[in-house]
Amino acid sequence: MKPIVPVKRKAASDVHIPKPFRFITDFVTGEKIPDVGAEANRQTIERLLLTEKGYTKKDIEVDAPLEVTIGNEPYRSSVDLVISVDGTRYMVIKCAPGSLGSREREIVSAARLLDEYQIPVSVVSDGKTAVVLDSVSGKKIGEGLDAIPSKKALQETANSLELQPLPEKRLDREKLIFRSYDSMNVNVGRNVSPNQ
Repeated sequence: MKPIVPVKRKAASDVHIPKPFRFITDFVTGEKIPDVGAEANRQTIERLLLTEKGYTKKDIEVDAPLEVTIGNEPYRSSVDLVISVDGTRYMVIKCAPGSLGSREREIVSAARLLDEYQIPVSVVSDGKTAVVLDSVSGKKIGEGLDAIPSKKALQETANSLELQPLPEKRLDREKLIFRSYDSMNVNVGRNVSPNQ
């Protein structure tokens, strides 16, 4: 009979389990983020804003928190990119893979809910093209990456713009619309840490 030899097990710290995500460095924040879903598209848009459109890193909020209460339940999410001019938010951007048309209503709702006023310009982009919308009317005002307003263009528009709050009677409906579209997002890197 062969002697029983105990199996030497590796300590948990000696075991390398590959992370299911590749991590990249965000162009604006410098933080490590998982490269999932539309993240590559967002990095393309961040570069475009900084290198071609004249924005600075201080002008761009990444993953701006958006919380709405529906009934008595909070719904928490974030907006990919929020662009400010002189400290006032004027543009929101949703970076999405695939069809942009299905994300237009989501970003317009986010623009209407994120602040005390409706953020005037909404953009949805896949990194190759973009749809630019008037957030108050919901109408398309441009198409293509060239249609995304530069900082100079947004500053000029801001001077003639009156920021309007969302009418109270539309608030509950807009919250439901936002949650309905946003909850369908898959392959997003929310709550994923490089230390997991």
